[in-house]
Amino acid sequence: MTFYIRREASKLWKRFCSELTTEIGLLAENWKYLLAGLICQYVHGLAARGVHYIHRPGPTLQDLGFLLLPELGQDKGYISETVFTCVFLSYFLWTFHPFIVKSKKIYTVLIWCRVLAFLVACQFLRVVTFYSTQLPGPNYHCREGSELATLPRPKSVLEVLLINFPRGVIYGCGDLIFSSHMIFTLVFVLTYQKYGSKRFVKLLGWVIAILQSLLIVSSRKHYTVDVVVAWYTVNLVVFFLDKKLPELPDRTTTALLPMSSKDKTKEENHKLMNGNGVDPADWRQRGQVNGRVYEDSNGGHTDNATNGS
Repeated sequence: MTFYIRREASKLWKRFCSELTTEIGLLAENWKYLLAGLICQYVHGLAARGVHYIHRPGPTLQDLGFLLLPELGQDKGYISETVFTCVFLSYFLWTFHPFIVKSKKIYTVLIWCRVLAFLVACQFLRVVTFYSTQLPGPNYHCREGSELATLPRPKSVLEVLLINFPRGVIYGCGDLIFSSHMIFTLVFVLTYQKYGSKRFVKLLGWVIAILQSLLIVSSRKHYTVDVVVAWYTVNLVVFFLDKKLPELPDRTTTALLPMSSKDKTKEENHKLMNGNGVDPADWRQRGQVNGRVYEDSNGGHTDNATNGS
């Protein structure tokens, strides 16, 4: 038993080191895209913080979702955030699964480059939308009478740049159309739909996305229109942008992972067995006379082959 555990641990460590070497090489080639995507995440947070300064509380707008779905209440608003946190952490861990489990579809660096491209495109549209028209926030801390509904003028530029994370993100107001939580959720679900391997997890992802939509409305964090717009906007952005981005290389055909000498020997033997390791120039038909093979330079048999010669 101890020997088995030690052997499996050794295999796991070798796989981890091999994958780490590959991912470091990919990171060296694509770090600019990752950095740009992360910077855009900060800019998006900065924009959401900025719209809070100009938010004006008012009566909650009439909303069909508010009429149909029961209100969770201020003490149960954490349920929506808990579901979103589980979705985010689950997807984050899945993108690193090739370090432990052999994967045929994704490289961690490349999948995050792709996901960040989707997020940035959707968040750009979101910023343009909620700055175009500011709606009175339906959340409890954004309603009339709340001290957090409108932020006082900043005392310094640093106060704006730090965006009061994470409190400033949790208690933001004004960044409504469309839901940022649904952007992340749908991008993660759509990405797993394409590159994931478990059918049950794919189905579960869509069920959780629908549940997340209902919880967001029930917790009064967004109007129903914020969720509805997110559903078709994110799907359309991913659909069109996915065609423009280069496809992820298939791990079954590429040689990004370093190949051991044992694997190379297996590959060479496989080619020889299938006839792929033989030079096509040597595929000429050969004749045999008394145990000897004769052929001319053009691949034809010589006519002067005689017994005993």
